[in-house]
Amino acid sequence: RIVFCGAVDTHRLLPFGTTEEVRQEVKRIIQTLGPGGGFMLGAVHTIMDDVPAENVLAMVDAVEEFGQYPL
Repeated sequence: RIVFCGAVDTHRLLPFGTTEEVRQEVKRIIQTLGPGGGFMLGAVHTIMDDVPAENVLAMVDAVEEFGQYPL
């Protein structure tokens, strides 16, 4: 058994992406890694202070929207 944890880019997407880009990427990641369970979505590394709060909230909102099992 294996669990994937992370997958949300903190180098480009979170600091420089739009809220819609964040939302769509979270959806894509969940659709790719989520089926069958064993996935915890999160940032791939520390979320730095250059990340707009709106993008962090967009990530959380997208997890709530797309991350309910069963997918």
